[in-house]
Amino acid sequence: MNRFLLVARVRSSTAALASPRLEHGLLVVTTAALVGGGVAHFLDATGLADLFWGLGTVSAFVPAVGWVLVALRRGHAGVDLIAVLALGGTLAVGEYLAGTLIALMLATGRTLEEAAQRRAYHDLHSLLAHAPRSARRRTDDDVVRVPLGEVAAGDALVVGPGEVVPVDGRVESAEAVLDESALTGEPLQATRHRGEVARSGAVNAGGAFDLRATATEQDSTYAGIVRLARQAGAESAPVVRLADRYAAWFLPLALATAALAWLVSGSAVRAVAVLVVATPCPLLLAAPVAVVSGLSRASRRGVVVRDGGALENLGRARTLLLDKTGTLTVGRPCVRDVVAAPGHVPTEVLRTAASLDQFSPHVLAQALVDTARDRRLELSEPTEVTEEPGRGARGIVDGHRVFIGRDDAQARPAWAKAVDNRALLDGATVTWLAVDEHLTGAVLLRDPLRHDAPHAVRRLRSAGIARLVMLTGDRAATAQEVAAVLGLDGVRAGLGPADKVAAVRDEREHAVTVMVGDGVNDAPALAAADIGVAMGARGSTASSEAADIVLTTDRVDRLADAVVIAQRSRRIAVQSALGGMLLSLAAMAAAALGLIQPTVGALLQEGIDIAVILNALRALRAGRSEQVALAPAAEALIHRFAAEHDALQDVLQSVRAAADRLSRAPGPTALASVEEAHRLLTERLLPHEYAEEHELYPALAPSLGGPESTATMSRAHNEIGRLSRRIATHLQLARANGGLAPEQLDDLRSCLYGLNTVLRLHFTQEEESYFSLAP
Repeated sequence: MNRFLLVARVRSSTAALASPRLEHGLLVVTTAALVGGGVAHFLDATGLADLFWGLGTVSAFVPAVGWVLVALRRGHAGVDLIAVLALGGTLAVGEYLAGTLIALMLATGRTLEEAAQRRAYHDLHSLLAHAPRSARRRTDDDVVRVPLGEVAAGDALVVGPGEVVPVDGRVESAEAVLDESALTGEPLQATRHRGEVARSGAVNAGGAFDLRATATEQDSTYAGIVRLARQAGAESAPVVRLADRYAAWFLPLALATAALAWLVSGSAVRAVAVLVVATPCPLLLAAPVAVVSGLSRASRRGVVVRDGGALENLGRARTLLLDKTGTLTVGRPCVRDVVAAPGHVPTEVLRTAASLDQFSPHVLAQALVDTARDRRLELSEPTEVTEEPGRGARGIVDGHRVFIGRDDAQARPAWAKAVDNRALLDGATVTWLAVDEHLTGAVLLRDPLRHDAPHAVRRLRSAGIARLVMLTGDRAATAQEVAAVLGLDGVRAGLGPADKVAAVRDEREHAVTVMVGDGVNDAPALAAADIGVAMGARGSTASSEAADIVLTTDRVDRLADAVVIAQRSRRIAVQSALGGMLLSLAAMAAAALGLIQPTVGALLQEGIDIAVILNALRALRAGRSEQVALAPAAEALIHRFAAEHDALQDVLQSVRAAADRLSRAPGPTALASVEEAHRLLTERLLPHEYAEEHELYPALAPSLGGPESTATMSRAHNEIGRLSRRIATHLQLARANGGLAPEQLDDLRSCLYGLNTVLRLHFTQEEESYFSLAP
């Protein structure tokens, strides 16, 4: 028993010796000892100077032994072992000044390293906070709330509005509207009908529904997610310090040289001199300084790297796994298009739908209202509004009975069938508008690609990321479309949290792997990866806490900045460490020949330290491959024209609507639609394109490398102007002839569809290539 107590005391003592507080205190003590001894030496108080320096040496020797013991207990001898031998040697031969200098360098290196490699524990606060603690169980007479642990398979439960589904079960009501974003990451709500499965962790986004439990708390989906995150975090391998990797060969070489010098010369002082100049300060200082500089540089770009080991690993990464929703896509539904029935216009369809939906908390309703306000539409005040969860909303708008939501009618007009086809092809969700019981329009919504995602993928490729794979819980067709646009190397769709963890483990067997995600469901995969990256600006707390790197701005292209910074910091750290060690090797040879005494060797080592530290500090500066910096005026222009893009979406829709009507019925109504589209082009879109050409592009040219960088966009402006003039010519002919001639129809249709395509492509290119540059 006494032996076990002794072992426990030794372990607790070494843990205390390795505490950050002690390292900071040691830095203060060794600095004070060096300065105090220097003052005493200047005053010819040699004995007092040796006392100060001796105390400074001893103050470092004791904790350094503790650090070495901790390292040996973990199975490796780190860079501190040579420092311990050198400190002991200086005490043995009375070279106290050399010992204090080594102590100061050791304390400085440990303090810097602690700052560079402070690692956050993988906390699961958000997961646990979201997990339900109780359930409402239906009895013969009443509904009672019981602790979740008492729920058994087969129990009849009631899930109220806004409550979390407590356990896995089957829906027993007609339907249940669930927000499953915590499980799948997908922002759109899912409707589960009678008999279908509802998983624990989903939130009831509709009315109360009955649930028949099919599993206990521990066997349910959400409890499994928590267990996965814990297991994956426990399996994460500890990061091996860059300094320790080099020490693996430097340490035995230094010891062999010191031993040989002692054996040949018979002088212990010569052996101590070898150990003094061999003290791996380039490793103790250069690598941490470069890494700390990289961390500082990354933080300025909105990237919080939680420890130096993660930055080092990121610099070696070659495989990147990305969640789709909230990472490559915006993470919420946005209006893609507005379609109006014959006799109606898209702008009025959107205005009416948003007017009714402006007080609804539904995610689709919010998207409609935001789009209408972005386009500066004046919304009306609805009355008598009722909402049927999972179905839609009804009310009175401007004296008309309006319905917005799901339409289950089997018989539909031709234009509505075309909308269904477009929704299928685009992977979009459709919400229908009916006014006075007549279908008058539809709004297509989807989770769009982030503007900065293509730019980020290109920069990650150029930074050396060889494999880019998307992991998503979404459908395969939607995921494949996103991957094709971005040019990814692979897609794994329909994945749950456990599947994502398995995919991460598969990739880790082949290369250092980074996982990027957003949401509670991504936390296990982030913890399982070599480096987990969370979209922390609006992502879940669980994913941020399970990650090694958090992007504090809602921009995935900041990850490319982090990779570039990590690679450059690691490269500078390696350069500094190797350069310093080569100089130390030369000094070791001189010391072994008796040309350098311990004190002189310590001063020489200080000179080497200064050189490698100055080189390591280069990591604070921006590298050539980092993203261009824009002038404030250029940033302001980007924000202005980005806002105009949002406001001009109705112009693009009017061009498409005019082309569709011309195809269906080329009569006076279709001609009026073309006239309206041309008016919007002339009054709003063409002035916008002119301003871009003469204001935005010249402002961007200096940062992008000259006017040639915007030449392809200028060519698109020319094509937009050409097609607009061609449409104007057709309209002049129609006015002269009293209507559209048959021979005009094919070319006019081609002009409208072509203009719609060019405009959408041009807008997307500008948003990805130029607008994504501004924070």
